[in-house]
Amino acid sequence: MSEKDKKHLPGVDVGTAADMDEVMRKFDRESATRIWQGTPRLIVGVVMALFSLYCIWMTLRCTWDLPIRLTSFLGLITIMGYLTYPARKDHVKPNSMPWYDIVLMLLGAGSFFYYCLNYNSLVMVITSAAKINPASESAIPNAWFYLAIGVVAILVLAELCRRCVGLPILFVVGALLIYTFASGQNLARVIYTLFYGTSGVMATPIQVCAKFIAVFIIFGAFLERTGISNFFIDLANSLAGSTSGGPAKVAVISSALCGMVSGSSVGNTVTTGSVTIPMMKRTGYQGEFAGAVEAAASTGGQIMPPIMGAAAFLMAEYMDTTYANVAVKAILPALLYFTGIFLAVHLEARRLNLKGVPRDQLPKFGILIRSIYLLLPLVILVWMVSTGTRTLQFSASIAILLAILVSLPHMFTDSRAQHDEGFAVHFVKDTASMIVSALEAGGRSCITVAVACSMAGMVAGCITVTGLASKLINGVINISNMIPIPALSLFIALFLTMLCCIVLGMGVPTTANYCIMASTCAPILIQLGIGKIPAHFFVFYFGIVADITPPVALAAYAGSAIAKSDPMKTGVNATKLAIAAFIVPYIFAYSPAMLFVDVTSVFQVVQIIISALLGIFGVAAALNGYLFRPIPKWMRFALVIAGLAMMVPGSATDVVGLIALAAMVFYQRAMAKKGPAAA
Repeated sequence: MSEKDKKHLPGVDVGTAADMDEVMRKFDRESATRIWQGTPRLIVGVVMALFSLYCIWMTLRCTWDLPIRLTSFLGLITIMGYLTYPARKDHVKPNSMPWYDIVLMLLGAGSFFYYCLNYNSLVMVITSAAKINPASESAIPNAWFYLAIGVVAILVLAELCRRCVGLPILFVVGALLIYTFASGQNLARVIYTLFYGTSGVMATPIQVCAKFIAVFIIFGAFLERTGISNFFIDLANSLAGSTSGGPAKVAVISSALCGMVSGSSVGNTVTTGSVTIPMMKRTGYQGEFAGAVEAAASTGGQIMPPIMGAAAFLMAEYMDTTYANVAVKAILPALLYFTGIFLAVHLEARRLNLKGVPRDQLPKFGILIRSIYLLLPLVILVWMVSTGTRTLQFSASIAILLAILVSLPHMFTDSRAQHDEGFAVHFVKDTASMIVSALEAGGRSCITVAVACSMAGMVAGCITVTGLASKLINGVINISNMIPIPALSLFIALFLTMLCCIVLGMGVPTTANYCIMASTCAPILIQLGIGKIPAHFFVFYFGIVADITPPVALAAYAGSAIAKSDPMKTGVNATKLAIAAFIVPYIFAYSPAMLFVDVTSVFQVVQIIISALLGIFGVAAALNGYLFRPIPKWMRFALVIAGLAMMVPGSATDVVGLIALAAMVFYQRAMAKKGPAAA
């Protein structure tokens, strides 16, 4: 987010904007960047903007062979990455780039560009290199040179990953490389797989990134420039700000909408949290709860259709389905997630007897609705994607053009208000500046996702060349067979998979985490009898909640920094608020009807939705401990059981859960009428 955008956020002054930058640099590696000023700043910005234009052209018009497109893409990513990310974020001088960073940038980019420019002549050599064994390696002319190019490119990319993504994923890659060499693979075979083939750095993740994700990231950057984030916040304030505990509900609604577009848990927590968290604290919420609400809602934005961050495109590729199909199947789980958080903040407000914001201090819905045209790019994008009339790339490109168009009225009004004469010239300049700024931001945002995808591809490559996937599958199946109860053995496999996703997802971008788990754990679950779609959704969800799960809950820690609260308590509260994300994946793993898989009628869909929403109400009330009055411990336990029964698709469980839930709600209400609970 630009400094100009921060200054226009309601409730954010210059000092707070500086604090936002500090929080982002601390908890979000993407924000720990070099400081460019003056002419160098202009040059770097132009490079980023040109890269965005290149990505749009490549996805729409480019007919190059796949390796040529991917190596040129990664070569440019390497250049931009080293121009953006320093070796150490705490030693950054303006307009400074050490000589060793320049050398690394040139060596890494040069390796990819050499492959790109000499692809046709390298085809035969690459094919031969695939057959090299340690005894005959010297038989291929200049084999050492081709190996050196691959080694340099991989090492330089790994160092860039350390800078912009972090160490956890590198530990995974390093461990797998050690296992790969220990299993008897020689250097030539490994380099062929990881660099020259399409099963390593240039595997499915980076292919999807270059083809789909990059252009949608650029679209997100343009969408932010339209002021849609402010519109979402104002809209949420208008709808829910005056209700009991209104600011927390505003945080849930606005963060869900903004996070859907941004795809960054930490970034969304800081951006919207700078507005909502202080409002929540002023209303009466504790700092730990306020920071947790914002972190949980912002993290959930990545599972919110129709955009769902960047991972949805990868899911469509791995599951061999359409992006629209992924978005449709994600609707009910996302609805349950945010309903659970919304109910929790409402019950907490009732427990603390909190009020909302006076209506005269909130945006007027009648005036706000005049800006509804800002949603046009999203509406058209969803329509084009869902109807399948155009490709995803073309749809995103049209949405980018629409985002530019809908931003023009606001920019025209601003230019006319600020300049009595010559406002038309200023309007043209401001428009051009906005377009370049969005292209620059889009290009910069592509770096981390592309690097993470390339590392995830290396993980998949190591697993492929060693046959580790089949060994893992056989190992888990053998363990499961030792347990005589099938449901219990499946639960253990699911629980272990959940732990893997959460541990690996700590500090790792969702896209990389999902790619790794889709290559390792999802096949195991499929082999155990879980369908392909539920298996992939399972690993996707638990990769996301790592951002709010202690001990490395980056989104929760960012929220605690703004709320000035205890980080660990904030993380624990965020985990409780996001309880649906920990329950729902198990439910659709056992019964995929929640993902609208094998659903036979509209009535069944309606039944699943209503019963699941009532079920999450029971679970949320139990965790909060308050309904019409404080809930006894035995009843909290019973509410959890009743809620889970209703969330599991099936008429029998729905009836049992509904009767139990209704009985406890009526009992609570009757007891509340008799007077307050005893202390």
